[in-house]
Amino acid sequence: MDLFGPNTMECVATVVFAIAVAHTFSTKIFARMARVQPQHAGLWHLLGEVEVVFGFWAFALMAILYITIDSTTVINYLDGLNYTEPMFVLAIMVIASTRPVLSAVQSSVEGVARLMPVPKEQAFYFLCLSLVPLFGSFITEPGAMTLAALLLRDVYFKSNLTERMKYATLAVLFVNISIGGTLTNFAAPPVLMVAGKWNWDTLFMLTQFGWRAAIAVLINAAGITWLFRNDLLVKARIKEDVKNAPPLVVSAIHLLFMAGVVFFSHHPVIFLGIFLLFLGFTEAYKRHQHEKLFLREALLVSFFLAGLVTLGGLQKWWLEQALADVSPMLIYFISTGLTAITDNAALTYLGSLVSGVSAEFKYALVAGAVTGGGLTVIANAPNPAGLSILKSSFRDQAVSPVRLFLFALPPTCVAMLAFLIR
Repeated sequence: MDLFGPNTMECVATVVFAIAVAHTFSTKIFARMARVQPQHAGLWHLLGEVEVVFGFWAFALMAILYITIDSTTVINYLDGLNYTEPMFVLAIMVIASTRPVLSAVQSSVEGVARLMPVPKEQAFYFLCLSLVPLFGSFITEPGAMTLAALLLRDVYFKSNLTERMKYATLAVLFVNISIGGTLTNFAAPPVLMVAGKWNWDTLFMLTQFGWRAAIAVLINAAGITWLFRNDLLVKARIKEDVKNAPPLVVSAIHLLFMAGVVFFSHHPVIFLGIFLLFLGFTEAYKRHQHEKLFLREALLVSFFLAGLVTLGGLQKWWLEQALADVSPMLIYFISTGLTAITDNAALTYLGSLVSGVSAEFKYALVAGAVTGGGLTVIANAPNPAGLSILKSSFRDQAVSPVRLFLFALPPTCVAMLAFLIR
């Protein structure tokens, strides 16, 4: 996409993108500013919201380009972008976070936990970080992230966990969600971007990526469960409220709405129509819902992803150069590293534009993209969803990008080794 060519305008877009990335790594500074300058606390809290960052800077960039160049060119650029993913994440987050869906998933996880030969508090934690992320291959990664984060929040994060355990849990969650959606060809955004063009079906994903991802997910989940085994016995608050649980028929209807949105995830006109019907159903049966739907959090995440799509579309000129004429092994490490500073779906999409690449290149590109998906908040589309749910449990209600990166390195290395297995 060379609307402006590799010239001043694309350079401006890349500078703004770099500023947005730096802003993402600086949100805790704004949280502190809100305490220092209470008269402007609202503004600082707004700028301290990770989900606002990319949308804010994308709006600023488009406004600058609209004023300084032909407005028609800017409008055509925006019209040519694909905002299906932000819209889908909005719908799936709201549905997955409802009380009937969460109740059904929690009951299922508890049922499996009872069958495991370890204390329930440890088994439940292990399953939230393994079974639910792998289930993301069928309900999509954003759906799995929402469910896993809500379960972890309600059972563990509300029990005064240490900051060390919180960061470690968040890091493993991000990594396992990123690789856990690779058992199929439609659930992980970076896979979805290339599956059609490269003719990757679900059987291919299962045999080339899926089993490797499952090994890494299980090792990561087992490792962190063992590491915090004593804390889990003390901190877990698993509440079985069978008496006040929503009726099974209501949960079943919610799950059908969710399945419909997932099935038509590539067709926004259809899945948004299903979502609107769902909102009507929840209004009719308010007594079976939480006090309020997850709309604010979902809208913020959708805004974040829309901003990332808008800014990312103008980074093609340097990303393509970074991926061209490089050996598959080096591509694997480059892809993992680049994923930390740009959305992995955008990375694989741009990599798919490089012509004449080998099967080894394709594998390395996608494997690196999903492997690095837990290193930062912006690395994988579902990460902002998990952050929006869990960040209130952290000090200053903000997550340090540096600490997240450091805690994500061990599970990321496990994933890297798994995808290198031949």
